[in-house]
Amino acid sequence: MEEKREEEFTFGPYKKDRREVFYSTTLSYALVNIRPALPEHVLVIPRREVKRFTDLTDDEIIDLSITAKLVGARLEQYHNATSVNFGIQDGRESGQTVPHVHIHIIPRKIDDYKNHYKLDDEAMKRKPLDIEDRRKKRTIEEMNLEADAYRVLF
Repeated sequence: MEEKREEEFTFGPYKKDRREVFYSTTLSYALVNIRPALPEHVLVIPRREVKRFTDLTDDEIIDLSITAKLVGARLEQYHNATSVNFGIQDGRESGQTVPHVHIHIIPRKIDDYKNHYKLDDEAMKRKPLDIEDRRKKRTIEEMNLEADAYRVLF
């Protein structure tokens, strides 16, 4: 008897726990972010590992775009946000840290970034602001709770 294989999700060199994934299609998937810039920051990723946006097939681009649109709209409504950032960093020099195409989706509210990264004047004088250092790595349990809340939206 053949064992049923669990669906696998990879993001560049990383194997992602399926509990991080809250929506998927045959060509793409959405997952919560291990180091979010803001609490609701998620990613939409093509299933096929592709380093650059121009290397995606037309079908992958269409699916990725429709998935990003759907995820952005649902999360904006769920979080009572007033705007959404959609972002792609395409290549290392653009700031892409994982060599696998992905779209950042961040529902936005007034002053959310300023309120999330509060720094006093003394802290600003001591060290240049490095947002990447300030982004806390989350546990699988924290990410699973967020993904569970988002799964019911789809």
